[in-house]
Amino acid sequence: MPVTYDHSYVEDFASGAGVLSPRAWLDDDAARVPLSGEWSFRLSPSLAEAPDDLLDPDVSGWDTIAVPGHWQLSGYGAPAYTNIDYPFPVDPPHVPTANPTGDYVRTVTVPSDWDGRRVILRFEGVDSRFAVFVNGESIGWSSGSRLPSEFDLTELVAPGNEAKIAVRVHQWSAGSYVEDQDMWWLSGIFREVNLLGLNPQAPTDVFVHATYVDGTGTLKVDSDVPGTVVVEELGLEFPTGFETPVPSVEPWSAESPRLYDAVLRTGGGDVRLRIGFRTIAIVDGVLTVNGNRVLFNGVNRHEFHPDRGRALTEQDMLDDVLIMKRAGINAVRTSHYPPHPHFLDLCDQYGLYVVDECDLETHGFGYEPQPPKLPNPVMDPRFEADLVERMRRMVERDKNHPSIVLWSLGNECGMGENLKSMYAFTHDRDPSRPVHYERDTHAEFVDVYSQMYTSLEKVTEIGEDPTSYRGLPFILCEYGHAMGNGPGGLSDYRALFDKYPRCQGGFIWEFIDHGLRTTKDGREIYAYGGDFGEEIHDGNFVCDGLLFPDRTPSPGMHEYIKVIEPLVIAGDTTGITITNRYEVLDTSHLTFRIVTEVGGERVGSGTLAVPAIAPGQTVTVELPPAATADVQPETWVTVTAELTESTPWAEAGHRVAWGQLRLDHPTGARHIAGTASSASASAAVAGAAATSSLPAEAVVGGEARHARSDAGEDVSAGANGIDVGSLGVRNLRLDVWRAPIDNDVIPGVSNAWLEAGLHRVQHRVVSAGLVDGAWEVVTRTAPPALQWGLVATWRWTHAQDGSVVLDLSVEPDGQYPAALPRLGITFELPKVSQVEWFGTGPGEAYVDTRAAAAVGKYSATVEQLQTPYVRPQENGHRIDTRWAQLDSLRVEAAPDLFGLTVRDWTTADLAKAKHAPDLVAGDTTYVTLDLAQAGIGSNSCGPVLPAQYQLKTAPASLSVKFSVPTD
Repeated sequence: MPVTYDHSYVEDFASGAGVLSPRAWLDDDAARVPLSGEWSFRLSPSLAEAPDDLLDPDVSGWDTIAVPGHWQLSGYGAPAYTNIDYPFPVDPPHVPTANPTGDYVRTVTVPSDWDGRRVILRFEGVDSRFAVFVNGESIGWSSGSRLPSEFDLTELVAPGNEAKIAVRVHQWSAGSYVEDQDMWWLSGIFREVNLLGLNPQAPTDVFVHATYVDGTGTLKVDSDVPGTVVVEELGLEFPTGFETPVPSVEPWSAESPRLYDAVLRTGGGDVRLRIGFRTIAIVDGVLTVNGNRVLFNGVNRHEFHPDRGRALTEQDMLDDVLIMKRAGINAVRTSHYPPHPHFLDLCDQYGLYVVDECDLETHGFGYEPQPPKLPNPVMDPRFEADLVERMRRMVERDKNHPSIVLWSLGNECGMGENLKSMYAFTHDRDPSRPVHYERDTHAEFVDVYSQMYTSLEKVTEIGEDPTSYRGLPFILCEYGHAMGNGPGGLSDYRALFDKYPRCQGGFIWEFIDHGLRTTKDGREIYAYGGDFGEEIHDGNFVCDGLLFPDRTPSPGMHEYIKVIEPLVIAGDTTGITITNRYEVLDTSHLTFRIVTEVGGERVGSGTLAVPAIAPGQTVTVELPPAATADVQPETWVTVTAELTESTPWAEAGHRVAWGQLRLDHPTGARHIAGTASSASASAAVAGAAATSSLPAEAVVGGEARHARSDAGEDVSAGANGIDVGSLGVRNLRLDVWRAPIDNDVIPGVSNAWLEAGLHRVQHRVVSAGLVDGAWEVVTRTAPPALQWGLVATWRWTHAQDGSVVLDLSVEPDGQYPAALPRLGITFELPKVSQVEWFGTGPGEAYVDTRAAAAVGKYSATVEQLQTPYVRPQENGHRIDTRWAQLDSLRVEAAPDLFGLTVRDWTTADLAKAKHAPDLVAGDTTYVTLDLAQAGIGSNSCGPVLPAQYQLKTAPASLSVKFSVPTD
């Protein structure tokens, strides 16, 4: 037992004292008294100020707090966010004296019918270290925040009597040094607490071994209490400890999560089991499940809720699983700790491959020892026993879940002998599953090779050389950093995963933004690092998910859904080709529907007859005659694959894949079904430009219409009858600035743009007059103090239909920057209520995030066109727009396609906003027509934006037509 009040255990290197051995999570006959609910609570600002009264606490003056929960989200203290740095001095095992300490007290009556039972107090998760006192006795203490701890109270309590339970929780401990995961620092009893009554003759630990090969299986169940295993559906009944052949059985996989109900019967009680037969193997450098190559279309998942932090409900967990399944996600890495065990039950039931990761990260030490740095805990022998025990506790708790296909030692800890000890334990205990650890950069002691944020070039290199890194399967444990507007380039990664069998996909970072819901200045916001006054923080780096904090899908999620969908639907006027990318399913569960549109107007629809397609196979079916009978400009055919019948995770009619064909395309057809885009930001329409965060008001067109430049002088553009002002267009100007996205800001790309003055350009009319039948205005757009600019020639003509045509050409001049954020024209309109457009949609799309964009006709309010990123940034761009109508103004491509962005605030307003409520609509709508815009990428935590998606400074041109429809 620890010393009662000297609190030496807080800085002990051990995992705990007085704690029972770890065991499997079981559905057994144990009696249970849930202790969730209100507990008496007291928070002391430091450990030294915590009263020594927990042997017999008087709680009459205490507050109450909900368990599970975090005290920082219950009005005590404040959350804090860091990604890498420890928010306390790095001096292991010591922690600050100002160590907030929360005391929890709950009185419970032990059921009177528990006579003869073992009474166990079980905690599923407490952050970070805690000690337990029961009826005036010190019971023990435990560490490992995301791991269970059990204490035996049998000798201290009596059936029919009350038991007073006191728990002292410390925010900081020696364990905090190995729990430096990228998340909010939140403390308290955040998972359930239960009082268990165990029959002494009942099993307490069970290990299920179920394999599958070519239609047959084997089953063995080990138990600490002998018994008989019954699988009624299979007609099996056999004793524990013996391997039994199963002649005919259906396998478990993520696509077909077949489970068999079984019961382990003993004289002391039953244990109910859900058994999935599956075999994980590495064959010729490829990880397989049941002999099939697995492609991980995965996500990294922290446990998070915007109001409850990591204290998730079962409904929250089910919501996450259903979102994943409906998105086509087939795998989840439990970054960077074991999840609540109920989540794993759901993964078994609904079908998700799981990489179960140990509660271990030491990022704040860096990856390698560098004098005078202290050694990383993974190389410090004082931490070895705790780290091995953390791995043991995870493996023992979770070993019976068929969904778990990989064990992971932890995250971002560098290299050290302690990791090798963890690996050795894991392989000895469970040789059926491979072991993952990303920072084993030379693949010395892992079974799969893993990297983070690998460039496309490096993935190609690994795919081309099957002998590198011991020939192990290659998995990107993190890629596609989904921070803010992103990630981009996912189609390019998918193409490589499809090309190289060894490259077996990966896991997007990450599933959900960790924005905490709070109020600031009377407005509700999603808070990120620094919003709670932290001295050390990492800003909005905690908001890097495919879902917004309220679990609304972001554009990045829609893009990922398209990229990973299980079918590729392509073709041309000769027929539609459909490739089945499922691992084990054919397509007999799907209904295929076809819609034909001309110029965005539906002209035909129906059901497409498609034979069942086996996994990995491709078929071609003819287009219905009606679809090709009268092909006109902008004739598009959309084929959708939907669920024919409801599944446990989606209703009938749920879309699982789609593809779109353009029948009038000069080359026959256009395929935008999740493959890598061949377009680039520096294609023919790309070029050089400049926009101002405080844009100059240079008007092009309008008799005697004047505008003021940034310098304050009047600039007259002249007219000769070309008056775009009569169309409602005001302050038309060249524009190249965008409100930097996180992928611009964090790597410093936007700093180069700022140095080039792109955010503060000024405008000058060089000349204006009639030239070759057109009113021609030449402008020069340039930043102050620098010797470069953009010379734009604006040629205005009247069309026969009464519209005004603009032919714009731009030439860079002087020592111009190599790349730009955007090139376009911006103008202002009186406040617009509705926007209708024909082009890509319905959501935003950029040059490297366009897989999910379908060509069609769409309508939205200006508000609906905005994407509410937690930290406001460039958003809402619709690439390849043909025409747009903004209330009474119509803008058409003539013939160039343009990118459309419409919002009720300036780019400068967007750039300076910290949270969505900072943006307030006024009486003006700002419209940008882009010739091109730089791509999105993942450079906030990943490789630089590929060259093909950078907007190179070069000559460029655009033709558009402005009109006011009369109908």
